[in-house]
Amino acid sequence: MIDPHCHSSSIMVERSAELAFEIMSDGLKQGQWAWGSLNRTEVGPGLFCGTSTFTGKQAFVRLHVDRARFQVDYEVGATRDAMQFRNMSRVIPGEVLRMGPDKCVVTLITWRLATQADAEWTQFGTIHEAEMFLIKGLLERA
Repeated sequence: MIDPHCHSSSIMVERSAELAFEIMSDGLKQGQWAWGSLNRTEVGPGLFCGTSTFTGKQAFVRLHVDRARFQVDYEVGATRDAMQFRNMSRVIPGEVLRMGPDKCVVTLITWRLATQADAEWTQFGTIHEAEMFLIKGLLERA
């Protein structure tokens, strides 16, 4: 089924969940792979700003990190005042999936706004799928 409300992308990474979680939970490191907000700077405690590869405009991001669950909720927006929850990442340790301790699965999830056109929604999903390969490459060559 094609889910009209949520898109998820996952990839297996040949690194521990702890190591993978570091790139998912660090707002500056995330700026290495998140095309919607590259080259980030920290503009306030836990608040980051980067530049969209697609529009050239600023994008603000705030991370809510749950280290115990290897989960991060991301608030995003074009301005600080427009930020809202949109995305989540989760790292599943390899042991949970019977892959062993040196592997894990990294997942990105995004939810569709009622105001998003079909083309914009398709773009979001395609971007997240490509970002999976960037995350894998960054982690496995480290």
